[in-house]
Amino acid sequence: MKELTHINASGNPAMVQISDKKVTKRVACAEGSISLPEALKDENGVFTLETKKGPVVQTAIISGTMAVKKCSELIPFCHPLPIEGIDFKHSIENDSLKISCEVTANYKTGVEMEALTGVSTALLTVYDMCKSAGHDMEISGVRVVRKEGGKSDFGGTN
Repeated sequence: MKELTHINASGNPAMVQISDKKVTKRVACAEGSISLPEALKDENGVFTLETKKGPVVQTAIISGTMAVKKCSELIPFCHPLPIEGIDFKHSIENDSLKISCEVTANYKTGVEMEALTGVSTALLTVYDMCKSAGHDMEISGVRVVRKEGGKSDFGGTN
């Protein structure tokens, strides 16, 4: 079994020591989906993502961006990072809205948690904005799909 990194020699929770690590470019992309209520379809069967609360996708992107920047305030052992880029993409696939969040920083530790926090918050925002059309939405598939920099890389291009 791999050693857990957020446990110190005494067995207590601890933030990972990164002072001896080198600064490198770090990129992570996370994605997830939310099923959309049928009530959001127009007469042609096309989803309309404008509600009384405003434009759904644009609001979700703003919310997700704010969450990325506050990740270290939400997740106890995340280091505050100098975020240099945040990019959201979205598409409608099989009656679901798919959102991805790519985060970039030049730092000593990765940005996976920031990407996951961004996409999760964006999806929660979609739920909040669309719940008046139906509560049968489901958030699924939230995961890191690509990571670059640090000890290991995985995933392809997004």
